[in-house]
Amino acid sequence: MRLLRSTDLALRVLMRLAVAGDSTPTTREVAADMDVPYTHAAKVVAELQHLGLLEARRGRGGGLTLTEAGRTASVGALVRTFEGDGDVVDCEGASPCPLHSACRLRGALRRAQEAFFASLDPLTVGDMVAAPTGPLLLGISSRP
Repeated sequence: MRLLRSTDLALRVLMRLAVAGDSTPTTREVAADMDVPYTHAAKVVAELQHLGLLEARRGRGGGLTLTEAGRTASVGALVRTFEGDGDVVDCEGASPCPLHSACRLRGALRRAQEAFFASLDPLTVGDMVAAPTGPLLLGISSRP
């Protein structure tokens, strides 16, 4: 399974903020740290803020901070939220698959997708920044 860019970025933003300590990087700084376009990072940050996983403050002394809900968020739940609940393959698209009514593959792929999510469910954002990841994240920050 391949994650959407927004899902990948959402996880990396939360992980980056989990190791930020007292610093409050801006969306622009996080985008630079992650080497992604600012506009893409801003959309992801807005969605994470809407979900209550981070707080964003504007102006002098502003920046991004991870909420407790963000630190304890299940990685599986986050991936489900950003990826949506669609099937791995589109059996009913513009040209519906002729096997649709008797296909066993669709169910097998759905079970595999759910197993993928379930394997991520027990992991939290906090778990994902344990050593050696956390120190490495601190090392890529563009801030002094």
